[in-house]
Parts: sequence; C-alpha cells; structure tokens
Amino acid sequence: MLELRMTVKEINHLISNGESLTLEFKSCQNQLSESVFESVCAFLNRSGGHILLGVTDQGDVLGVKETAIEGLLKNLANVVNNPQQLNPTSYFSPEVIDMDGKKVIRIYVPESSQVHRFKNQRYYT
Repeated sequence: MLELRMTVKEINHLISNGESLTLEFKSCQNQLSESVFESVCAFLNRSGGHILLGVTDQGDVLGVKETAIEGLLKNLANVVNNPQQLNPTSYFSPEVIDMDGKKVIRIYVPESSQVHRFKNQRYYT
C-alpha cells in the first residue's frame, strides 16, 4: 500500500486533533527513544497510524535538529529491519516536513497481518 506524502496543512490538522489510537507525538530532537519503537510495534499490531517526531505530547512543534535527521532515519531503518529488535521486520518510508523552519519527521506505520514484537519479548497493542 502506497502512502501519499502529507502537506503542512494536513500535518497541522493531525496535530490539532491531538494524540489518539492512530497518532503519536514524540519530541525526539536528537535521537529516537525506545517509545518510538514501542509505538511502531503497537501500530503494526493494531490498525496502523502516524508518528510525528519533533512534536511534544501537547502538540507543540519543536522540530528535530537538522543535523540529526540523517542519523534518526538510519537508526529507524536499522531497528525496524533487525529481527532481534522488531520481529518480524518491517519497512517504512518516513518523510521530513518543513513546518515554518522546523523539521518534523512523519512515520506512517501500516497495519500488519502479522503479530510483531519489539526486542523479541514484548507485544504492544
């Protein structure tokens, strides 16, 4: 399933509706927290969803540090493609969105037909 790119207006609309069963905000600016991968696993095991990096739980756009973007994307790819971290593995196409000079990374996680585990021991739903 191909997920279309989102506009700034669409991202603002998501943020204005707040977090939900299909939307998580993560304030990560320099590195990915373990909770990002727990959310990935939960979305895979449920009905899919969006993760917005660089947004606080209250919906404030902090942005991710531009110098950290490449490392964040590599780390995401390394973890979701490592069966010792996420099992079974998965693939995502995150996008970097410029929101008034601040960079937000949107990760769309589709619903999976398989049950996924993070760190081979925990199921998240």
